[in-house]
Amino acid sequence: MTFSKLPFKVPVNPALILFLLSPAIGELLLGSSPPAEFFTPFGLTMLLGLYGSGAVLARELKVRWGKGMGSLLLLGAAYGALEEGVMVASWFNPAWPDLGLLGVFGRWLGVNWVWAAELTIYHAIVSITVPVILVELAFPSRKIDRWVSDTWFKAVAAVLFVDIVIGFVLFGLLLRYTPPLPQFLIAPAAVILLAVLARRLPADWARRGTRQMRRPRFYAAVAAIGAIASGTTFLIVPNLQPPPVLVIALGVAIIYGLIRLLTRYNWREATDLHRVGLTAGSLSVFFVLAFFQELDKSRKDNTSGMSLVGLAALIAMTYLGLRVRSRTNSSVRPVTTVETGSDQKP
Repeated sequence: MTFSKLPFKVPVNPALILFLLSPAIGELLLGSSPPAEFFTPFGLTMLLGLYGSGAVLARELKVRWGKGMGSLLLLGAAYGALEEGVMVASWFNPAWPDLGLLGVFGRWLGVNWVWAAELTIYHAIVSITVPVILVELAFPSRKIDRWVSDTWFKAVAAVLFVDIVIGFVLFGLLLRYTPPLPQFLIAPAAVILLAVLARRLPADWARRGTRQMRRPRFYAAVAAIGAIASGTTFLIVPNLQPPPVLVIALGVAIIYGLIRLLTRYNWREATDLHRVGLTAGSLSVFFVLAFFQELDKSRKDNTSGMSLVGLAALIAMTYLGLRVRSRTNSSVRPVTTVETGSDQKP
């Protein structure tokens, strides 16, 4: 893909776009790292090396293994276990800054189980799968291609490894916390298990449905409802103090039910507009919450600029949707007699 309107051609590598987009969605749009934290030399370097490398590797493994969206979701979950369980050890640290009530609620045998479930689901969908789909929508001609060479694949893996080691050491020193070894081993075991499952999942697992596809707005609504329901389950329901296992079960059931519903449709007949609907619906709640985060005076960090982040993300999503609609309409444009030349005299 090139910027054809410029007086010179500028090649754009989709892997580089994904490398930048994943942390922008997973951290910046979420508000976990507002602009004042995100756009610092050290913070941006660490987040790019973590999220960007993880997303590129997950997408490349999906392509090289010849897999589909199901495997990408599992690889995204493996990434979540790698970040939260291994690098920052938030699965185990009861004093992790973002935990809040979940540092107590759902903690058992030295593991923050509710938090672990929530963040694994979040990273699988928002940090990895959604950015990959968005970049593939932006580069339709490169959708099935490898985006990095074997050499660059190894380089990106090395960047991720170094980033994780540095993060593990720094967070351990800053928070004065070292996870107990028996509990800590749960995280790498989860990473390996999820990666193995991703490797073995059939490529057409999510494309076996037979129901006729509905309009893209239906899938946007389903994804938005799923995001709201999942967020409510993990962020609000714990305040009611139900049994933690029920919160985990409900959160997993929502995502499982959402996936089961979507996979009943015949995605072999889907257009890119249906995928736009899914991604837009998944991120819609973050577009809205970004504005409120800047008004939240209870937060101790600097949330200035979050409204601009939400607005920029909404504009970018709208622009992509319009571009996809334009090319989708062009691809199904009926052929006229003038185009075929059938009305011309011999």
